[in-house]
Amino acid sequence: MVSSGLGLGVTAVVMLVTALVGVWYVRGRTLSLDTHLTARNTASEGVTAASIVASTMGAWILLSPAEAGAGYGGLPAILGYALGSAVPLALFVPVAARIRDVMPEGHSLTQYVRVRFGGYFHAFVLVVSIFYMFIFLAAGMTGITLALSLVAGVPPWLTAVVIGGFVLAYTTYGGLVASLVTDTVQTLVIFPLLIVGFGGAIWILGGTSAVYQTAAAKTPQLLTLTNPSGVSFGIYVVLAILGANMLHQGMWQRIWAADSTRAVKRSFAVSALVVIPMVLLAGLFGIIAASRGLVDGNAGISFFLVVNNAFPDWLTLAIVVLATLLIASTADTNMNAIASIITTDVAHVVPNVRERTLTRIARGLTVLVAVAAIIVGARGYDVLTLFLLADLLGAATFAPFVLGLYLPSLTEGGALASSILGLAVGLAYFPSTHGLIASLGVPLPSASFLWAFVAATGISAGGTVLAAGLSSSQFAFERLRESVLVLDGGEES
Repeated sequence: MVSSGLGLGVTAVVMLVTALVGVWYVRGRTLSLDTHLTARNTASEGVTAASIVASTMGAWILLSPAEAGAGYGGLPAILGYALGSAVPLALFVPVAARIRDVMPEGHSLTQYVRVRFGGYFHAFVLVVSIFYMFIFLAAGMTGITLALSLVAGVPPWLTAVVIGGFVLAYTTYGGLVASLVTDTVQTLVIFPLLIVGFGGAIWILGGTSAVYQTAAAKTPQLLTLTNPSGVSFGIYVVLAILGANMLHQGMWQRIWAADSTRAVKRSFAVSALVVIPMVLLAGLFGIIAASRGLVDGNAGISFFLVVNNAFPDWLTLAIVVLATLLIASTADTNMNAIASIITTDVAHVVPNVRERTLTRIARGLTVLVAVAAIIVGARGYDVLTLFLLADLLGAATFAPFVLGLYLPSLTEGGALASSILGLAVGLAYFPSTHGLIASLGVPLPSASFLWAFVAATGISAGGTVLAAGLSSSQFAFERLRESVLVLDGGEES
């Protein structure tokens, strides 16, 4: 275990360098509000891909995949996590091309939903999206504070303040432009550190043969691909991540940030391939932790249990750097994303707002989101239940607004009804709400995460197709191009 002073010092230095990179890149520029929120058509293919990877592979990669490996069924659970991380990025390939074609000057997913469907479905998607992104941000802050507390004894509140403060500094100053450049640098460092961490663990533990033999002897059930609990988890985690990520404004921002449609399509495709080995490597730490008897009701920090148990100080510090960069990359994305959604909506609701006022709103919202995440992260709350609930909301919501890009006959009523019906059935199965609903005297099936996500996704998607087939309405997609607000002046184009 490294000293708390050294652990905190390394964290502070990493965050200071990250913040300086972001501020340096933006210094001297006069950023319009549009550039602050979207960095429109400025990111090359490489920058876009690096930013997508860094934004999706946050500190959770050192927590959730390993937890899946140790506590939810071993290899099939890890494979499900890896596939679930890749599927939404692959789906963004056609979605990104479509949205750039029909709404090239857009700013947010809720802006698209407002024009395409209307105010009621817009409000529904807005709440779901912000809820998910804040929980994502708070969960990352909670995870990094617990991890540094374990391996270095750093007080959680201090970790949260240091990381949140530095991220806030460059995010508020440079918006998405600063986030893109820091994401690129972070990705270039994250890959080698993850490889060093995994390779170092294998070497310290006696090589791949020794690691495998220990796992086969102690936890053979975690190595079989037919482990029922692992297979079940692997299926529903794909649907959970798919729904949540399609509602992530951070991904939508990068659609417009890319310098061409070809660049954004290739970036999402490359990212989908890259994240698979990253998640697999991180997840294997869960099996290693379980096979060594380190997991005792705390599978969520399996990765760091191995680090704390087996790593020398120098390798532990490398993991501290890795974890710090990972949380920074997702924290700035989520702060920017939440601020951009609300700022865009303010511009719609309050006409003729001056650009300077909207910019101040965007920066003020970034501060509020950061402070709230710091508070939650410092408290160390268990946010897993909220995370899964946010995922369920996403699973019940993403199909209507994605299919709305292709089905002109789909109406707001059809989209909203499909989402609500899918969510209602999903909540009936969802373990955390099952008991509450049953206490009202409603007859329910047995609680199951698997059937909760299958029902929410399947009913929502099926209802959307049915509603579109029964409707005679025809939406004119030209409206998406014509109804976009010009944020640099606050007037409609």
